Amino acid sequence: MGNIFIIEKPKFGGILEYPYMKINAEDITFIQGASGAGKSTLLKLLNASLSPEEGKIFYQGKDIQEMDTIELRKEVILIGQNVYLFDETIRENFRKYYAYRDLSAPDDETITKYLKLCHADFKLDDSCVSMSGGERQRIYIAICISFMPKVIMMDEPTSALDTTTARKLLDNLTGFCKENGIAMIVVSHDQQLSESYADEVLTIERSDG
Repeated sequence: MGNIFIIEKPKFGGILEYPYMKINAEDITFIQGASGAGKSTLLKLLNASLSPEEGKIFYQGKDIQEMDTIELRKEVILIGQNVYLFDETIRENFRKYYAYRDLSAPDDETITKYLKLCHADFKLDDSCVSMSGGERQRIYIAICISFMPKVIMMDEPTSALDTTTARKLLDNLTGFCKENGIAMIVVSHDQQLSESYADEVLTIERSDG
């Protein structure tokens, strides 16, 4: 199985130093480590939201610093802990995110399929304004996964969910990604989830420097 990312000891912020790592295509990879070790920062480095001060990161054999970052982020989607939804209905949120990519909006059947995949069984006319953080996050994940990226990265996607909902979400997402050849990278503090779903676990140690 090929590597989708090769991480060659990048440094960031004068404090964070990462080891040499590889992330396999089509794998479910969990990233773990102590608070302050730079897990969330690593995800931002992987989709070029941040740039390393030293070292290199290769995506499908290409140095990401030499790539079109907008095109990279279409293929490598990052879902952070704080997601953004418009103060409108679920349907309108799908339409607006598709419009940003100059794509035709999906039909209601397709939207419903992805909502169910993300354990977000809401009506398409429901407003996102009054939804909880966990509900909004699942809707945002549904929008992102509907783009069928090559890599989906999620930062603590289950932190606002109860254990049952978290497992239903990851059951669906890991199965979908495996079936469709999507690499999935998850930052999570939950050791049990990692043991249940990860093909590979990368542990980042906090630098004393």
